[in-house]
Amino acid sequence: VSVYVKVFTNSPFLVCMDLGLSQEEIIDPNYLWIGPDGKKIEGQIYVNLTETGKLMVMGFKESMSGAYTCTLSHKIIETDTQDETEVSEAYKFMVYAYREPDYTYKISVRFTTKECKLVANKQFFEELKRILDNILSDLACHVIEPSYKCHSVKIPKQNLLHELFITFQVNPFAPGWDEVCNHLPYDCEDETNKRVQEARDRIEEFFNKQIYTLKHDFQTLPTIHYVDHSFEVTRIDSCRPGFGKNDITHNDCASCCVVCDPGTYSPNNEVTCRTCVRTQIKQYGAKSC
Repeated sequence: VSVYVKVFTNSPFLVCMDLGLSQEEIIDPNYLWIGPDGKKIEGQIYVNLTETGKLMVMGFKESMSGAYTCTLSHKIIETDTQDETEVSEAYKFMVYAYREPDYTYKISVRFTTKECKLVANKQFFEELKRILDNILSDLACHVIEPSYKCHSVKIPKQNLLHELFITFQVNPFAPGWDEVCNHLPYDCEDETNKRVQEARDRIEEFFNKQIYTLKHDFQTLPTIHYVDHSFEVTRIDSCRPGFGKNDITHNDCASCCVVCDPGTYSPNNEVTCRTCVRTQIKQYGAKSC
C-alpha cells in the first residue's frame, strides 16, 4: 500500500490488519513495527503507536520515507481441544513525503497596433511591464520572461490587422519572498501559491478592465489597444529540490511533488527526479548525485 504524507504533517494511522481480520476476534495480538531503517519503531519520539497496532508518524520529513512493515502475531485456539496455534501476517506500507508544487502562471495577451514597425510598440511594452509589476508589488510576486512579437493577422470579413502577441510569467519568488515565509514554521509553498494565485487574478482583472475602458471612455480607439478575449493563462508547476512529479509511479498523488526515490535526485526546481548513474544514492530526497 502506498501512502503519501505532506511534509511536516502527521501521517494517517497505518493499520496493522487487513479488512478480513478487522471483522474477526483476535486472541493475544502482538504488533511489531519495523521502520525504513530496519529497526523497531516502538519507543521512538516521532511515532504514535496505539495498543491496537495503529501507527502514526508525526512531523513527517523526506528522510522518514520508505517501507514501514508490521507483523501481526496472534493465536488461534481450537474450540474442542483448546489447542493453541501461533500465526502471523505481515503488512507493508510504502510511505512517501510530498509537497505541493510551486505555481507559476504563463500568461499571453494580444494588443492591436497600427503597424509592426511602430516605435511606440516597444515603449508600450515597457510601460505595460512596469504597470504589471506595480500591480503585484505587495505580493512578493513579479513578472518574468516578458516578450512580444508583432504579427499581421487576417480575420474573416475584416482588413489585415497588426497585433502584438505578448507573453510573460507571473512568479511568486520576487526579492523578499523568503521574508514573507519567515513567520511560518516550515517551507511555505501554500503561502506562495496563494499569493501567486492572487497575482494571477489581479492581472486578469486588469485586462478585463481594458475592455470596459475602451467601450466607455474612448470615442476613438487608441492606436494600441487590448484585443477582447485574448487573455490566456497556463499553470506551470515546479518542485523543490529533492522532489519530483511522476504520474506513473505515483498515480495516486499525480499532482504532488513526491520525494525522490533512492537512486534518483533533483538538484533544482524542475519537476522530475533524475537517475544517478555515478554513485549509489540510498536515501530519499537526494538533491545531488
